[in-house]
Amino acid sequence: MDVNGSSFKGGLSCLVVGFVLLRSVCSISVKAPAEISVVRGATVTLSCSFTSSSSITSLMSIDWTVRHESGGPAILFFHFSSQAYLPNEDYFKGRVKWVGSPSRGEASIQLLNASLTDNGTYTCAVRNPPDVHGHPAQTVLTVTPQRRSLAFTDVGVLLVFVLVPSGIITLVLLGRILCPCWSVPEKSPAAAHHSPIEEASGDERFYGQTQQKHTLCCCCYFKDFEYEDDYMHEKPHEHTFTESQSVALITETLLHL
Repeated sequence: MDVNGSSFKGGLSCLVVGFVLLRSVCSISVKAPAEISVVRGATVTLSCSFTSSSSITSLMSIDWTVRHESGGPAILFFHFSSQAYLPNEDYFKGRVKWVGSPSRGEASIQLLNASLTDNGTYTCAVRNPPDVHGHPAQTVLTVTPQRRSLAFTDVGVLLVFVLVPSGIITLVLLGRILCPCWSVPEKSPAAAHHSPIEEASGDERFYGQTQQKHTLCCCCYFKDFEYEDDYMHEKPHEHTFTESQSVALITETLLHL
C-alpha cells in the first residue's frame, strides 16, 4: 500500500514537472511599448510584436482591447483570425487600421484621428495554439491637445516691420561704438553749426561767386574779341601813317635838291 502511494506521488510529480516544462516551452512572448503620447488629430500606431515557438497557423488569433481612462470594463474593439475584423461600433468605426503581419510576428494596428477620449490602456493579446500561455502586452495611450501653430497675421507683419529696422539701427550704433573707424569725421563747432541766416548768406555768396565767375569769363571772352577788332582797325592806320611819312620825306629831299 505504501509502495503504491509512493508510485502515485512520483507520477504526480512528474506530471506537474512535465506540465511546467511544456508550458514554458509552449508559451508565447508578446511585447508592446509601455507608453505612447500623441497630439489630438494625429494618427497613432499601437505597436505589438510576438514570438512563438510554433509555426503560425489559421488558429492564431489577435485581440485588442481598451480600458478608457474614465473607467469602465475593457472593450474588445479589434479581432484577427485569418483576417482582420474591424470595429463596427460608432466610437471606433472607420478609425482603426490593420498594419500587422502575423508571419513576421507583427500584430500592430493604427488609430486614426486620435481624440482626447481615446486616452486609456490598450492591451494586445496573441494566441497561437499550442502557444497559448503568454502574457498580453499593455500600452498606455496619452492624447494631448494640439499645439497652436504660429499664425503669420497682421500683428506678425507689423512686428517684423518694426523689429527688423530697430535691430538694424541697433547693430549700426553698436558698430559705431565698438569700431571708431566707422565714425564720420566731426566738423568744428563753428563750421558745424550755422544759423538759417548764415546758411542763406552762404548760399547767396556761393551763388554770387558762381555768377561772378561766369560774368568774368564772358567779359574776358568779349574783350578778346574787341581787342582783336581794335588791332585789326589800328593796323591799317599804322600802314597809312608809314606811307605818308615816306612820301613827305621823299618830297622834302627833292626840294632840297
